[in-house]
Amino acid sequence: MNLSCLSTIDCTQGAVRAVRFNVDGTYCLTCGADKKIKLWNPYRHLMLKTYGGHAGEVLDVCASCDSSQIVSCSADKSVIVWDVSTGQPLKRYRGHAAGATCLALNEDSTIAISGSLDNTLMCWDLRARGDSACQTLREAKDCISTVRISDVEILSGSVDGCARRYDLRNGKCDEDFVGASITSATFTRDGQCLLIGAADNKLRLLDKNTGELLLEYTGHKIDSFTIESEVITNDNYILSGSVDGNVWCWDLVSGEVKYKYTHERNKVVQSISVHPKKDAFLSASTNTIKLWGDASEIPLEEQSGN
Repeated sequence: MNLSCLSTIDCTQGAVRAVRFNVDGTYCLTCGADKKIKLWNPYRHLMLKTYGGHAGEVLDVCASCDSSQIVSCSADKSVIVWDVSTGQPLKRYRGHAAGATCLALNEDSTIAISGSLDNTLMCWDLRARGDSACQTLREAKDCISTVRISDVEILSGSVDGCARRYDLRNGKCDEDFVGASITSATFTRDGQCLLIGAADNKLRLLDKNTGELLLEYTGHKIDSFTIESEVITNDNYILSGSVDGNVWCWDLVSGEVKYKYTHERNKVVQSISVHPKKDAFLSASTNTIKLWGDASEIPLEEQSGN
């Protein structure tokens, strides 16, 4: 997966806190310190729309499965649902007692789940008329740093060093303790394993059902930052940001470092978003995002403007 930088965009957002592809990878979203969300065509360097309404930094953002809505969460404690085309907020949820740090949508975009500095996960039914959480999960003993959702499970990571997996079918909660503050947690694409990033500068691949440690990936540096890690679409490679300005890439099976993609030297690469269909990804550091991919696999119209 020897990819090249196909595009660099200055987002002018003070600092980009998260970058996210939409469901089919045709667009992406950024959110940042300027309290705004921006919608981009990263292949053409086009900023399509700006969404403003949060009173604090926007820390995470997701696009719905049909790309008609955006959901964002902020240091102002709120979660907002936006209409993509009009740019107007449709709903505003205010249940958290502290800043909302991370966000995930279920497969059909009917439920949003937000994690917070108040140690809780809150589930919001986007179809309901009310603005109260339909469920609150309080098992974490410290701040929630990351949340993901599959078709039947919620995965969260906390500063208390535990990754918690909630089975939506029976309400069961399984915990995996890694001994250091968790900065990222995600499922592998086949759903069999968990990839857990922690502040001890290690990524751990765990068997989802047994909790067995299968492999560790090292070399990158996390320090005290919340830095994201991802599994590439075909499950062959692991990606992680780092404080040294690189996106580190390991072979999933061997644990060997295969590539280092330099975003900007000695600048923290905080956020990563993997293309849902291709071997490509976005990285975010300070005020810029970069699109990485194989130029031969990106349609010509998507490369215009580089």
